[in-house]
Amino acid sequence: AGGFLQTPSASVLSKFVNSASDDDLSVGDRQALASFLSSSSDAPGTGEIVGILEQMKETMEKDLAEATQQEEAAIEAFDGLTAAKTKEIQALTESIDTKQSQLGEGGEE
Repeated sequence: AGGFLQTPSASVLSKFVNSASDDDLSVGDRQALASFLSSSSDAPGTGEIVGILEQMKETMEKDLAEATQQEEAAIEAFDGLTAAKTKEIQALTESIDTKQSQLGEGGEE
């Protein structure tokens, strides 16, 4: 973990920890991560922090999968509605054209 603390990823994680809302990260988790990121790899509790990070990753992956699934369902529903409305517009346009031509023919007789 000592090598990790020197990477840009550690800096990104540190910014996330500092800017995360209480919904994203509990106060205790935020303090534990901040402590980890500001200390050496020999500090006690690093295994716990790694576990927290893994749990956060799993949660975020699950949330992403759910959001992706919901978005795909919404796109499918929108495409279906668009197709139905296009057919409806086409049918109504044909109906209008037919009625206009009938009115036009009726006036000529």
